[in-house]
Amino acid sequence: MAGSSRVYKPVKRRNLRHNAAHVSAIGSYAKWVQTEICATPSFPLWTKFVTLSVTVSVLMSQISTTSGSLNASRWSPQKIFSRGLNHTDERPPLLHLPNGFVKLAAMQRTIAAELPGKSNWLITATSRARAIAPTRSEWLGALATTILLVLSFPNFSLAPLAWIALVPLLVVIVKRPSPGSAFLLGWASGSVFFYVTCYWLTYSMIHYGGIPTLIAYVLLIPGALVVGIFPAFFAGVTALVIKRWGPLAVLIAPFTWATFEWLRLGVTGQLWNAIGYSQAELYFAIIFPARWGGVYAVGFLIVAVNAGVVLAILMRQPKDLVIAGVVIAAVPCVMLASWKQSSHPVAQPRLYVIAVQPNVPMTMVKSVAEMKELLDRHLALSIKALNSLPADNTPRLVVWPESPMNFTYANDRTFQELVATLTRDNHTSLIFNSLEPGPNDGSYNSASLINDEGRLISQYDKIRLMPFGEYVPVPQWLGGSLISGLVGEFTPGDKYTLMPVGNQRVGVFICIESAYPWIPRRLTAEGADVLINISNDGYLGPTAVMRQHLANTIFRAVENGRPLLRVTNTGLSASIRANGFVEDITSGYEVDVRTWKIGPAFTSDTFYTRHGDIFVQLCTVITIASLLTAVFLRRSSRSLR
Repeated sequence: MAGSSRVYKPVKRRNLRHNAAHVSAIGSYAKWVQTEICATPSFPLWTKFVTLSVTVSVLMSQISTTSGSLNASRWSPQKIFSRGLNHTDERPPLLHLPNGFVKLAAMQRTIAAELPGKSNWLITATSRARAIAPTRSEWLGALATTILLVLSFPNFSLAPLAWIALVPLLVVIVKRPSPGSAFLLGWASGSVFFYVTCYWLTYSMIHYGGIPTLIAYVLLIPGALVVGIFPAFFAGVTALVIKRWGPLAVLIAPFTWATFEWLRLGVTGQLWNAIGYSQAELYFAIIFPARWGGVYAVGFLIVAVNAGVVLAILMRQPKDLVIAGVVIAAVPCVMLASWKQSSHPVAQPRLYVIAVQPNVPMTMVKSVAEMKELLDRHLALSIKALNSLPADNTPRLVVWPESPMNFTYANDRTFQELVATLTRDNHTSLIFNSLEPGPNDGSYNSASLINDEGRLISQYDKIRLMPFGEYVPVPQWLGGSLISGLVGEFTPGDKYTLMPVGNQRVGVFICIESAYPWIPRRLTAEGADVLINISNDGYLGPTAVMRQHLANTIFRAVENGRPLLRVTNTGLSASIRANGFVEDITSGYEVDVRTWKIGPAFTSDTFYTRHGDIFVQLCTVITIASLLTAVFLRRSSRSLR
């Protein structure tokens, strides 16, 4: 191919606006495609049409970068293509399209007309696909948002970045409010964000499932794409509203963001790494709005600041700058008001809690000697901590975490006698994780309470089970029975049981239930004075999941205005005050024990405890109303024309 050496290559210069050589190179490339591809009889018509479509799109984007005088609304690549590029009397000002390029576009239409079937449909579909395809700069904006969001979460934990993380994506949407393009950008950004921040899901597949590392990371892609669809809908709906109402409508973003986070939890059963969780480790008033709106309220305020910054960047009118300033300034005011929020305080009696972190290995098969050594470790850590307490009448509670020990109280007489002796001799109550019989030969993942007399007096059965870990969300006729034989099948509980310890009522929830706001909220509403989360993250390794999981429990404490004690097998165990302050945290994968004194303190019933998700439900109503208004008013205006 004689002309192959003349193929156009982008020239890296700061200003190519009037570069005649650049335009000439584009014309040469067009002529080469015309002579070498389209004039070859052996090429099928479909091949020629696809080649020409891609070439026209690429060359037009290069011409756009060459000429800064193109009017974006009149001379977009899509409109020039739809006019055929042969209207030489309507060429864009200061830019003369190369003759080879004009002929190339005309040839593209001619070949399309010779294609079998409805060629007009093909041309229309191709044109629409190019119309919604994001540009290079738009992809870079979405990438910047993804990077900033990833950096704001553990283990990077640059939490302040979340307050500007969405600015690049929102700027792109405001500048070109194309719902289709925004949807693609939001989907890509959201999918990559969840893939990167939830990489730890591959740990158990690699280390315990025997799956090769590369395949494990490939298997993570479908889940990230599914969860990433919700940021995509956020971006698409926001773009649609902005397209109808103008740039000021970017202020709908916090409402749509909260809406689709709530829908993500309802549809997928996961709210992991909601944007509000990025602020969990920044103690003080920043997360206090969770007291009235949950983690959704904190996320709402973060996105509101992002939207205000976008207005300040893009808008130049004094009125718009004032609106942006008011939005941004309102956020700290809301935080301060949440910090001062209080209702009828209730005096809380004292309680000593001993949290045992045994660091039980995750190997599924253990010898009798190994099991005895691990059980002795639980007992030794507990007794040593109990002996260090003052000899007074303060109630005592020892907590053993969820772990692979697989204690079974109902059917193990030896274990019954062991825990009865421990509690009676040391005048303490004991909470431990156990496998207990359920109906129809099923099993519960339970938390059991033995009182200081050695009797079982309370049992909480885990309500929200882990998919593919504790149950299989697949019908038996689709192979669910086979999978359940591999991973186990637990029966979900249905009672929010409180455990009495001294004068206190303890609400216990197990492991991943900390990621479901309604479970601790329901326990608090039933009368819990203190919340305890027993957990085991050991199967996910020393990864970011440890701090991400802790972030969930911090929010559960603030949402309900209750102290929350997190007792784990491998870390991170911690005492969390009702205001979200974390203290006495353990290190990961170390044998440890903590003694915490609960009370005297003052707690209050929060708005969130009393009314639940009413805030995010209101956001959903506003989002739906805005969407319907934008869609139907647009259709009405079209019909009037």
